[in-house]
Amino acid sequence: MTENNNKLAFSKENYFIMLLGIALIIIGYLVMSMDTHEFGFGFLGLTLGPVIVFLGFLTEFVAIFYRSKNKSAKD
Repeated sequence: MTENNNKLAFSKENYFIMLLGIALIIIGYLVMSMDTHEFGFGFLGLTLGPVIVFLGFLTEFVAIFYRSKNKSAKD
């Protein structure tokens, strides 16, 4: 009747890149929380932490759209 495909939505490389992005997001939030200035208005809270979080979300975007070059057109 119907063909049962037990394939994952992403490849192993995609999941690795996603984990890297999640780690970057967590590190970015930790960096923001380490700021010692009042209300987080120092360099860590306003510049470095948000840039790291942005890079983490950008990495997630890349992980979703990444496709291996040696993968055939059928997959």
